[in-house]
Amino acid sequence: MQKIGWRGVFPAATTQFAEDRSIDFEATKRVVDNLVRDGVHGIIAMGTVGENNSLRAEEKREVLVAIVEVVAGRVPVITGVSELTTELAADYAKAAEQIGADGLMLLPAMVYVPSEAELEEHVRRVAAATRLPIMLYNNPPAYRVSISIETLRRLSDVPNLAAIKESAPDPRRITDMINACGERYTVFAGLDDVALEELLLGAEGWVSGLTNAFPQESIALWDAFEAGDLARAREIYRWFMPLLHLDAEHDLVQSIKLAEAVMGRGSERVRMPRMELTGERRAQVVKMVEDARDTRPVIQRDAIPAQ
Repeated sequence: MQKIGWRGVFPAATTQFAEDRSIDFEATKRVVDNLVRDGVHGIIAMGTVGENNSLRAEEKREVLVAIVEVVAGRVPVITGVSELTTELAADYAKAAEQIGADGLMLLPAMVYVPSEAELEEHVRRVAAATRLPIMLYNNPPAYRVSISIETLRRLSDVPNLAAIKESAPDPRRITDMINACGERYTVFAGLDDVALEELLLGAEGWVSGLTNAFPQESIALWDAFEAGDLARAREIYRWFMPLLHLDAEHDLVQSIKLAEAVMGRGSERVRMPRMELTGERRAQVVKMVEDARDTRPVIQRDAIPAQ
């Protein structure tokens, strides 16, 4: 089985857009570079927060080229594979390997809700198209498909299937997976507002949305957990929790990008069908971010200037 060293905080990085909603490659590279400089342990390129399904096929490849270039091997780059068909997913997996990604985060095929047999075959065919290690992405609230424990057990013979990002809201899944599959998969917490619970239950990393706005606090939470300082971990987690709940809402992408903008780390622009937050909801999110900024529990290094 393929060995990986993926551990720690892996932000699901945003894709930045210009005013006309074309991709702003330089801004996207700055966002990613700042995250790496802040100390994150890996980058998720074009996951849900990166608006994968709002990008054209050629744009996905161009964004991945830009991110791989700016990261320059400092941390692993794992790219989302989110396509309508298995063939398209396999094509992108091959392209990502050629571009230089370090791994794939594979979703079930979009829109269609598969049977267990169809889901398993989708994963097997995409995995067979590449040598890259793969993180399966289980997010039943968003994508209406739950990767069952039994399917994970059957897929354990796929050599490059290395990890699972667990975004079901029930932390009990972590224990069920470990009981069923042992250490076969590296488990990542995938929903921000159950991250600490899932780390305590055996997850070895955290794919995070709100890290885009508060990377140093996210890393401090991880460091406290790793050091066994649960009092400090709880302190940071309790401060963070109002914002972490945003990751479980339907407008998580807009909220995370708005949080980035408030913190001077990126733009709130999104691409249709999403629209930027307005009115009461926008004011609510801005206040939450400003309150968190004004009460942040971690002493900051010199701020990285937004450019």
